[in-house]
Amino acid sequence: MPQAAPIRVLIVDDSASVRQTLASILTAAPDITVIGTAADPFIAARRIQDEVPDVIILDLEMPRMDGLTFLRKIMAQRPIPVIICSTLTEAGSRILFEVLEAGAVDVLPKPRIDTRQFLMESSIRFCDAVRAAARARLRPGRASGRTVEAKLTADAVMPPPLPGRRTMAETSRVVCIGASTGGTEALRDVLETLPAECPGIVIVQHMPERFTAAFARRLDGICAISVKEAEDGDAVRPGQALIAPGGRHLLLQRSGGQYSVAVKDGPLVSRHRPSVDVLFRSAAQSAGSNALGILMTGMGDDGAAGLLEMRKAGALTVAQNEESCVVFGMPKEAIERGAAARILPLDRIAHEILMSDASGAPRRSASSAK
Repeated sequence: MPQAAPIRVLIVDDSASVRQTLASILTAAPDITVIGTAADPFIAARRIQDEVPDVIILDLEMPRMDGLTFLRKIMAQRPIPVIICSTLTEAGSRILFEVLEAGAVDVLPKPRIDTRQFLMESSIRFCDAVRAAARARLRPGRASGRTVEAKLTADAVMPPPLPGRRTMAETSRVVCIGASTGGTEALRDVLETLPAECPGIVIVQHMPERFTAAFARRLDGICAISVKEAEDGDAVRPGQALIAPGGRHLLLQRSGGQYSVAVKDGPLVSRHRPSVDVLFRSAAQSAGSNALGILMTGMGDDGAAGLLEMRKAGALTVAQNEESCVVFGMPKEAIERGAAARILPLDRIAHEILMSDASGAPRRSASSAK
C-alpha cells in the first residue's frame, strides 16, 4: 500500500521565533511537512500562487494586512483549511467567533516552550490540529528527539465501573456532549436552537486554556439557555450548559438527587485535556440511564470508549452523522464500536435533547437511523 503524502503546511506569522518554533514542532511529525513560512499575508499569497498548501497556520496581528482579513479573502477566493494561532482569541469572545464564522477550522494559542511538558503538549495539540484540518469538510463562512507519552484512557483520571454496579433511579435528566474539530460552530447551532426549559447540559469541547471562557461568554449572549465555563462544584441545572475549562478535565458527579461537576487536573486522556472519555465515563457511573450522551464532529477517537460505557449503563447515546460533520472521526469510531444507539444529522440533535417523558427520563424514538 503506497504511503500517504505528507500534509503540506504554510505558516504565516510576523514573529520569526514563532515561525521557527511551529516549523520545528510540525517537521518533527513524519506525516507533516512545512512547505514555507511568511511574515505577512502578502508574502503568503505569493507562496500560495507557487504551491497551494493543505493547511495554513495563520496569526491575526500582522503588518500590512491583519489575519482576519486574509482569512476572509482565502475563504472567498480559494478555500483552504486554516488554523488560527494567536493570543487575541484567548481574551476576546468577539474575535474568537469572528474567525470561526469566517471559516477557520480551529483556533490555538501560541506554542508554549517554557517547560518540557507544555512543549510536548503543544506539539501534540498542533500536530493533531493540522491532521484534523487536512481532513476537514470546510463549512461556508458565517518533534524530532521528543518522546510523546503513551495515549492514556480515562483510567488515568477515574477508575472503571465496578462489575454489576447500576445507578439508582433518578428523575432528573442530564445531557453530556463531546466535540472537537468543527465543534465550536456545531455546538452553537445546537445550543442556539434550545429553549430555556431544556435539561441540564455538560460539554467537553477540545479547546486550549483561556479560550473556553470567551467561548462560553459568547454563547451565553446569543442563546436562550445560560452558558458558562464550568467551575468545580457547579450544580447541573435545567436551562444551563456548563463547558469544560480548557486544560482541565470535567466530571459529572452526583450527591443524592443532585448532579454537579468536578473540575480536575490530570494527564492527557485520549491525547486531550479536557477529554470526552473522562466526562462520558463519569456520566455512565453517576447518571446511568438518566443520561443522554452525544458525540459530535472531531478528529480521533476521544469519546468513543466513554460513549460505549454510557450505552452499557443504560444511557441513550447519539453520534453525529458523517454528512454534517466537519471531521467524521470521533463519531465514526463510536459507531464502529457499537456505542451509538442513534446516528443523527446536526440539525436533529437539539430535537433529540428535547425528547423526554414527563418524568424527564430519556425517551427512545420509535425510528432509528441505524
